[in-house]
This record gives sequence, structure tokens and C-alpha cells, in this order.
Amino acid sequence: MSKAVIQRLSAQFGDRVLETRDFRGDEEAVVDAKDWVEVARFLRDDDATAMDHLVDLTAVDWPERGASGPRFDVLLSLRSTTKKHRVRVVTRVAEGASVPTLVEVYAGTNWAEREVWDMFGVRFEGHPDLRRILLYEAFEGHPLRKDYPIEQAQPLVAYRDVRGVTKLPPFGVDEGQPFARIDWRARLAGAHSQVSPALGMVEGQRRTLSDSEAAQALAEKIARTLGETADPAKSEE
Repeated sequence: MSKAVIQRLSAQFGDRVLETRDFRGDEEAVVDAKDWVEVARFLRDDDATAMDHLVDLTAVDWPERGASGPRFDVLLSLRSTTKKHRVRVVTRVAEGASVPTLVEVYAGTNWAEREVWDMFGVRFEGHPDLRRILLYEAFEGHPLRKDYPIEQAQPLVAYRDVRGVTKLPPFGVDEGQPFARIDWRARLAGAHSQVSPALGMVEGQRRTLSDSEAAQALAEKIARTLGETADPAKSEE
């Protein structure tokens, strides 16, 4: 049934559907950011697709793409409660670029887009209230990016003064935020398990959740670079 949705989408938008995939029964269509809202609205309103259920909106970070393509995928998962089919629509967003908001099409994307902004740093143009939803405004960086430093310590924020409520003051760097005080490279020396994609890339490890050729090529390149640096003979040359 879900294949019919892809066929309907391709018939309506033609080559504006940049790519389609079918992996283990999951139907997926890739579209340009400029067509993002129009495609979503069509899937919702067309009688043949009737995508009336927003399942999720999230993102995936692909830092190894480099110059080969935009860094982020934004994924919209939809389902029809009447037709009983589902589909995933993907658009690709470069570092520093934005994608149009879908709030007017699916109201539930309001919080989902805020989460993507909070965790990945992807902006949604036209969003009515784009601010952090899980982290505080003074938080530095976006922790679901693959290059987010695991040892980073965040700015401390004082507790609000609430009448009748007694709270301990925030931890200092020497008391809390333990990730900022651990020498991860020393702890993982000789090991092959990953605790962080960012550390994995630095250590030349293959990304656990990606078997893409680009990820393998990057890991091999990093491993060669680390090997050349560690070779005394090559260092003297």
C-alpha cells in the first residue's frame, strides 16, 4: 500500500521527487527544501494519500558528507489512519541553512521542530516560536551533532528564587558535569567500543550506526593519518 503513495507523489511532482527508496518496507521520498511544505500539504490533503497522522519529525547528522552534500537530513514520518499506509519524506539541509516550517500543515511539528533546532541546530524558517525545548537558552552547542565534544562543560545557571522551595545551588565544574573531567582517550586506549560518535571519528573508528561508503572512507582516511603521525620514520621525513 505504501508504494502507491510514492507512485502518487512521483506522478504529482515528477522530477521534483529527487530520489525514492524502499528499505525493508519503509517507503521514502527525498525532496528539495523549497518543495517541503507543498509536498507535505499534498500528502495530507490528497484523497489517495490522506496522510492525516503526523508520526514524527526529526533529523540525522551526516558530517562525513563534507562537500559531497548537505550535512543534515530532516525526516518527516506520516501515516494515514484511513488508508493504513505510511511514508517518510526527507529533505537535506546544509550547515547554516534553514528549511520551511510545517506548523501550518501539521500543528504537531511545532514542538518537533523546536527539538530538532535544540539538538541539531537546524533552523525552521517561519516557525512561530523557535527556541530550545529541552535545554536552557545559555546551553552552548547542539548535543546530537556528531562532532559535539563529549568533554564540553556547559555554563552554570542559577536556580530561580521560588518562595517556599529550597534548592541546592548548581554544581561547579569540579563537582558535577563528570563528562568534562574524564580523559576519554586514556580510558578507551586499546578499545574498539564507542561511547560517542565524535570520539569515534577522532579515534578513527567506524560509526556504529552507519555502514555508508562515505563513513568507511572517512574512517580509513583518519586511520591512515593517525598511522603516519605515529610512525617515527615518517615523522622525521
